[in-house]
Amino acid sequence: FPCGLPASYTVTHSLAACLRDVMFSGVQMKLSAALSSHAAGSCFRRAQSGSFFSGSGYAAFMKEGYNVGSDVSVSLDFRSTAPDGVLLGISSTKVDAIGLELVSGQVVFNVNNGAGRITARSRSAVSMCDGRWRTLVAKKQKHSLSLTVDGVTVTVENPYSSSTSAETKNPIYVGGYPADVKQNCLSSTEPFRGCMRNLRVFKGHVTDELDFSAAFAHPHVFPHSCPDNAA
Repeated sequence: FPCGLPASYTVTHSLAACLRDVMFSGVQMKLSAALSSHAAGSCFRRAQSGSFFSGSGYAAFMKEGYNVGSDVSVSLDFRSTAPDGVLLGISSTKVDAIGLELVSGQVVFNVNNGAGRITARSRSAVSMCDGRWRTLVAKKQKHSLSLTVDGVTVTVENPYSSSTSAETKNPIYVGGYPADVKQNCLSSTEPFRGCMRNLRVFKGHVTDELDFSAAFAHPHVFPHSCPDNAA
């Protein structure tokens, strides 16, 4: 088992690195012909810090579920050249939810406290998907929300002022979500393709720094590095 062990073994972590020219008892092992592999992919010739999303997967956190409630903030850095894709979704089995996504090259932040969806959208004259690193902060405070992308803030007041809390119970999905999962505040089902880093969720005095290598599921996500030319 090069670099890791199956889930049935007790391990603290697998190797976050690249391997080549592996020899065992004098015989060269062809890693591309392995009987099975898990979360293993090609090495990047030039890499940056961050996690790479291939455009066909997602990362999932808080398996027991996460309750957005009345106030929450999300911050992250991303870069992509794909104009559409899921950034983050937290939902319930009913309508309460929040969602972050890329739509036609702009960042969109959706919130539903149970009475109807409201939306904040970035208003940049240029696409947010030009391959450069972008920083966003999305805040929900009771019935109002704000979205800041690269220092430019858009604020929206919820017309349903008596509805202040999003009672969500599902995990946090980043970059996409499984086909059998319902997301009430995402208009896109397109998985994100590109890189993310520095993902944090703030609630009161509690900050959750979400490490992609610690996600309880991350199919087709390479958590330890990002190619310099990720598209």
